[in-house]
Amino acid sequence: MSGDKDSDETQALREEIKRLRKSLAELTPSLEVLLRRRGFRIYKKEPSEDLLLPENEFIDSFYEMMKKYSFRLFLRDVIKHQRLFELEQVTRYATAEVTKDYLEYIRNIGLIEKVSDGFRLSLGTIKSFGETLEWFVSEIFRKEFSAEAIWGIRFKRPWVGGDYDLIAKVDGAILYMEIKSSPPKQIYQKEISAFFDRVYDLSPEISIFFVDTELRMKDKIIPMFEEELKKKHATPPKVIRIEKELFQIWNKIFIINAKDSIIANIETVLISYFRRSI
Repeated sequence: MSGDKDSDETQALREEIKRLRKSLAELTPSLEVLLRRRGFRIYKKEPSEDLLLPENEFIDSFYEMMKKYSFRLFLRDVIKHQRLFELEQVTRYATAEVTKDYLEYIRNIGLIEKVSDGFRLSLGTIKSFGETLEWFVSEIFRKEFSAEAIWGIRFKRPWVGGDYDLIAKVDGAILYMEIKSSPPKQIYQKEISAFFDRVYDLSPEISIFFVDTELRMKDKIIPMFEEELKKKHATPPKVIRIEKELFQIWNKIFIINAKDSIIANIETVLISYFRRSI
């Protein structure tokens, strides 16, 4: 019984934190204003050309499905074979039974259609899963953390270009997040360098490099960060493990993956930042 009571109290505390954050968000300047104060004016944001999303009536259930790592991997394969595919071509990361359920679900919400030889995407050409993943993570910040968030942002900057995958306002602080849908083997040193360039240009209070994988970060990603820090600092700071596959630098730059839960990992980052900032 005591366990149930503790669980109820924890849930109540989380709801109260969400309520307080929502109130704080309403009392503090908007994210766009905070960015303008730093000399950043939004040129473009949240492009829709490559989004793999259903109609609004199915958005809530789709958001819940996106929490499953195997479903996200399944969608990557659907995009890869979007013109024509059979069940076997999208069954790499889940059982045939689970994949059948996933196929039936995305067919019911209108993302794919049945054709004589199998299935095909019904929304037109989708180049990659990247924008859909950025949308999903921005929804996490909005729904789970009551944070204002925008994704796919482009600024007109003289030196540092490219897209900022996600920027959020969390308790008055600016959070920048780089979101990688590719596995670690397809992430290269130049991308780590570009991440640091954007961090130094924007100077957010919190920066996160997120890879949507359950693979170890210590094998490739962390060594690339250590190499980049050596290039940029005479006395490079250490990359410190918080727990499992979550790491931090200066308690301001965080490196995380999707192991266990994206939501839980982002929560761990926020707890680490705000508790150590006191």
